[in-house]
Amino acid sequence: MSLNGFLEFFHQGRTFRPKKRFTSGTIRYSLHKQAQASLQSGINLRQVVRLPEGEILNDWLAVHVVDFFNRINLIYGTVSEYCNDATCPTMSGGSRYEYLWVDGTLYKKPTALPAKKYIELLMEWIETQINNEAVFPVSSDVPFPKTYPGLTRKILTRLFRVFVHVYIHHFDRIVSIGAEAHVNACYKHFYYFVQEFELISTKELEPLHDMTSRICKD
Repeated sequence: MSLNGFLEFFHQGRTFRPKKRFTSGTIRYSLHKQAQASLQSGINLRQVVRLPEGEILNDWLAVHVVDFFNRINLIYGTVSEYCNDATCPTMSGGSRYEYLWVDGTLYKKPTALPAKKYIELLMEWIETQINNEAVFPVSSDVPFPKTYPGLTRKILTRLFRVFVHVYIHHFDRIVSIGAEAHVNACYKHFYYFVQEFELISTKELEPLHDMTSRICKD
């Protein structure tokens, strides 16, 4: 499918949580528009994810964290009514992988949860990080904290787990609504981005290794 069709899909439909938007006139907004324009131009996705010349890596990471948060929200929103305590009693990716939730506040120890509850808490947690200007500064006058690179890795690693769950447990629903090509395109964009900046460990990527090998060839 075309990248234009991919973008149209991700500008409509219901999201699991409200979309986050960039403030017009900010550096982050400009980078977001630049990234969207690159996607629409049909440039190879491996090239799209590369840091534009002269730009700051942390800003580029922030733009993509928000964009992927929005897109994965939409993807999960298309299957969420089929993901419940009965169908998905654990947050898993098949029988080999189970993810436990811990946030240091409500869940101080790794806890097994139904997939929908896990993803709900995950999206709330990411939204809190994005909205915290001490963590995701809006103004270029405010520096990113030293903890920012590690937080970015943690956010993207946890978002990847949503891909794992959707692909392994709900892909029949994705196919039934004709969204397979859209979801695959989003996954490829995400995968090339995290690979470009080494943001997710090989071990975490293992659940989708075979599928990734098939669809990420360009």
